[in-house]
Amino acid sequence: MINFRFEDILIILLYFVAVLYIGLRTKRSDSSVSEFIVAGRTLTLPAFVATLVSTFYGGILGVGEFTYTAGLSSWFMNAFPYYFFTGIFAFFLAGKIRKTNLYTIPDKLRLSYGKKASMTGAFLIFLLVTPAPYIFMLAVIFQLIFDINIYLSVVIVLAISVIYLFRGGLLADVRLNIFEFILMFASFGIMLPFCYFTFGGWEFLKQNLPHEHITPTGGLSFQYMFVWFFIGAWALVDPTFHQRCYAAKSESTARYGVFISLIFWFIFDFLTTGTGLYAKAFLKDLENPVMSYPLLADAVLPPLLKGFFFVGLMATVMSTLHSYIFVSGTTLGRDILGRLSGKSDSNSFSKTGILVSSILSILIIILIPSVVEIWYTIGSLVIPALLISVLSAYTNKFRTSDFTITIAMISSVVISFIFFCYGQINSTGGNPVYPFGIEPMYPGLLTGIIIFIVGLYFRKVNAI
Repeated sequence: MINFRFEDILIILLYFVAVLYIGLRTKRSDSSVSEFIVAGRTLTLPAFVATLVSTFYGGILGVGEFTYTAGLSSWFMNAFPYYFFTGIFAFFLAGKIRKTNLYTIPDKLRLSYGKKASMTGAFLIFLLVTPAPYIFMLAVIFQLIFDINIYLSVVIVLAISVIYLFRGGLLADVRLNIFEFILMFASFGIMLPFCYFTFGGWEFLKQNLPHEHITPTGGLSFQYMFVWFFIGAWALVDPTFHQRCYAAKSESTARYGVFISLIFWFIFDFLTTGTGLYAKAFLKDLENPVMSYPLLADAVLPPLLKGFFFVGLMATVMSTLHSYIFVSGTTLGRDILGRLSGKSDSNSFSKTGILVSSILSILIIILIPSVVEIWYTIGSLVIPALLISVLSAYTNKFRTSDFTITIAMISSVVISFIFFCYGQINSTGGNPVYPFGIEPMYPGLLTGIIIFIVGLYFRKVNAI
C-alpha cells in the first residue's frame, strides 16, 4: 500500500480538474468530419511534436515492468527499434501521407486497393489500437491512489478519458496532449535525479543489479529480441502517426515533426530506463513488476513531489489512452460501420465507435491482464499484415490487386494466430512452446509476403 498525504491527493485531484477543463472547453469551429477527425489540418510544428511524442509513449507502467524484468535489454527491444522505424517513417512516409489529404489508413487502402482491403485493414487497425493496456494501467494507478475496486477504477478512468472527445474531437485530444507532454517530462525529470542523489550512480547499479540487467541481451534469446525489433515496425502502421500527419499544417510540418519527436523520445527513454534500473536495484524481488515505478516513488520522493510524480504517470498513460480511444472509435465507427451503412461522413458513427471500443477494451483487460503481453500478442498477430498492405499502398511499382492484398492480410493473421494458439495450448511452466520454436510473427509475415509476391508476379504476367 502506498501512503499519500493530503497535498499528494490534492495535486492529483487538481490534475483531473485541469484535464476536464481543457478538454471540455475545447470547441470545434464547425461540425465537419475534417474538424472532428483531423482538427481541420491545422497542427503547427510544436503542437504536432507534443501530441505525437505523448501519444506514442503511453505504456509507462509496461516500460517499468519491462525494464525491471529485462534491464538494459528493454531499451534494445522497446526503444531502439522504434527509433529505426520512426526514422524510416519520417524519410519516406510522413510527407506522402500529408499530401494525400485523407483521414485514415483505411481511406488510403481503399484508394490504392479497394473496399476489401480497406475493410480488412480497418478491422486490424481497430485491434492494433485497442486502448485496453492504457485503461488497465491508468486504472491500476487510480486504484493505488484512492484504494477502490479495480473495475470501478476502469469505469471512472474511461469516463474521464472519453467525455470531452465527443465535443472537441482531435482538437481536444491534441490540446490535452500538450499539457500531458509537459507533465510527463517534468515528473521523470524530477524522479531520476532523486534516485541518483539518494542511491548513487553507476557503481550502485552495477553492485545491486543482476549481471544480465546490464547487458544488451539480458539473457534473452536472439529470436525473441528480433520479434520485438519487428514489433518496432508498429511505428510504420500506427494510425495515430498517420492521423497526426493527416492533421499537420503542411508536409514539412509532418516530416520535421517526426524527426524532432525522435529526439524527445530518446530523452524520455533515458529517464524511464534509468528510473527502471534504480527500481530493480532497490526493490529486489517484486511480485508484480508493473508496480516498480509507483513503489520506487513511494520510497524515494517526499510528499507533494510524490503526488506530482503520480500525476506525471497518469498524464503519460492518459495521453495515449484518449488518443487510442479516439482513433479506435473513429476506425470502428467511420471506417467500418460508416462504410457499411454508406454514411462515412457522419460523425455520429465515430462517436458510437468510441463507446463500443471502450467496452471491448474491458474484455481484453480481463483476458490478458499484462501490459507487455497485450503489446506482444497484438503486435505479433496484426503488424505483419498491416506492414505489407500499408507500405505497398504508398508505391505504384509494388502494388497488387484488392483481392490479393486482402488474402495476404487475412492469411498472415490466421497463420500467426494458429502458431500463437499452438504455443499457448502446449505451454510448459507458463511459457508457450511454438512449432519448431518459431515465434508467431515470422510465419505470418512470411505467408503474407509470399502471397503478395505471387500476386505481383501474376499482375505483371497479365499486363504483358
